[in-house]
Amino acid sequence: MLSQPRRQNIEGAADGQQGEFLGAAAVRVPGSCGEFVQGLVEGGYFLVSCPVDFFATVSVEIFAGGPVTGGPVVDVPEDCPKTAAAVKATLAYLGRDDVTAKVSVRNPIPRSKGLGSSSADVAAAIAATGIALGKELSPQDVACLAVSVEPTDGVMFPGLAIFDHREGRKMEVLGPPPPMEMVALDFGGTVDTLRFNQEDHRQAWESVGVETAEALELVRTGILDCDTTLVGRGASISAQAGQEVLHKPELSKVMDFAADAGAVGVNVAHSGTVIGVLLDARLRRGLSVYKQAQKAFPQAESVRHFRLIAGGVRRVEEKTQRAPRGPRSAK
Repeated sequence: MLSQPRRQNIEGAADGQQGEFLGAAAVRVPGSCGEFVQGLVEGGYFLVSCPVDFFATVSVEIFAGGPVTGGPVVDVPEDCPKTAAAVKATLAYLGRDDVTAKVSVRNPIPRSKGLGSSSADVAAAIAATGIALGKELSPQDVACLAVSVEPTDGVMFPGLAIFDHREGRKMEVLGPPPPMEMVALDFGGTVDTLRFNQEDHRQAWESVGVETAEALELVRTGILDCDTTLVGRGASISAQAGQEVLHKPELSKVMDFAADAGAVGVNVAHSGTVIGVLLDARLRRGLSVYKQAQKAFPQAESVRHFRLIAGGVRRVEEKTQRAPRGPRSAK
């Protein structure tokens, strides 16, 4: 879905007034099928995102000046307040309070499911705003600005990364993704990520600290060695540990299904509703397992087939912009 700009005027300016064109950019950022691991490490919150081939694209045009001095004007889709906040934060970071930004958003990723819809929006908006003003922000810059808007996945980093999604204090790129695909099951409901991360879950995460540490070590080694079995094992441990924080009634059934299907493990959206069945992509069994899952879980709200990819922002050339390819999906 392409959301066309509808003015959300930070300074109360009238529509249709803009100055000299300064630059434009379009950026796409992947969503995430939950996380491989999430919890506490060395006393701080962290996650390892699971970026997939499901993208949000944000386009930003920048014009000099605005109808009112003393602050930027931002045109955004009215249903994208976090995107507006991201653009505003980036303009402040770059010292450009004298411009007008026109923003459009194309994002087919469902919201409040743990698929990283808002994280993709926010990261893409930050990167596109910087590029439009001639400043290519580093992944670390994008991450810090994103966290100032809301808790966020680490999808702005290349490859797979450990990231403190609440405060941005820990950022560590682990390496390129191993060859994996997944079948993502959503049994309904939504989770308000912002509210969830404002709640105090520290005691629950501390109670599964041993399991979280083991899961992280397995996933770290699996990524380093390109070993999908280790990644799957670590993700499964973290998924079970996460039951202490956000219980998923269908997890045990999905784990049984994954074992019968020859999957390497499962992962979850620790602050969402999605459960992923993890597969070694070299075996080319994703489509088959996807069809099996549709039959095994008719009560699921949706079943999707994803491919694990590297994170990172991707610039989109204007003449090649197309609607992003979505995953195979049922319901």
